[in-house]
Amino acid sequence: MLSNPTFWVLIATAIFVGVAVYMGGAKAVTTALDKRGEMIAAELAEARRLREEAAAILAAYEAKRKAAEAEAERIVSAAREDAERLASEAEAKLADFVTRRTKSAEDKISQAEIQAEAEVRAAAAEAATRAAKVILQSQMAGKAEESLFAAGLNEVKSKLN
Repeated sequence: MLSNPTFWVLIATAIFVGVAVYMGGAKAVTTALDKRGEMIAAELAEARRLREEAAAILAAYEAKRKAAEAEAERIVSAAREDAERLASEAEAKLADFVTRRTKSAEDKISQAEIQAEAEVRAAAAEAATRAAKVILQSQMAGKAEESLFAAGLNEVKSKLN
């Protein structure tokens, strides 16, 4: 056993550990491990705090996004309503315009009919006056003819016009 190198490594290790424990090495190792554990716990707490802060920021941005989407929907809805209202107003104005133009055309046609009727009456009266003049001239002679003709002509003109 004394010639086995493994035995001597075991004894050297035991002596080293014994000296380390006697000198306070175990306390230094535990203190270092405790500090390392505390540092890891602090990093975990910081990571947890950062994660919660990020979740709060994400929730705030989600709320802002939803509010923006709702506002956009209201704007689109209002624009759609305005477009529909403007279209119906334009349609009503167009219908009113067509009605007014139709009424104006009908009035013009009515006036043209009245004017044409008056012109036909005037032409008929003029033709009747000429015919009466020719007939009366052929039937009457002399000064009596002229005076009767002038009186009758004046009377017909005054009644026709």
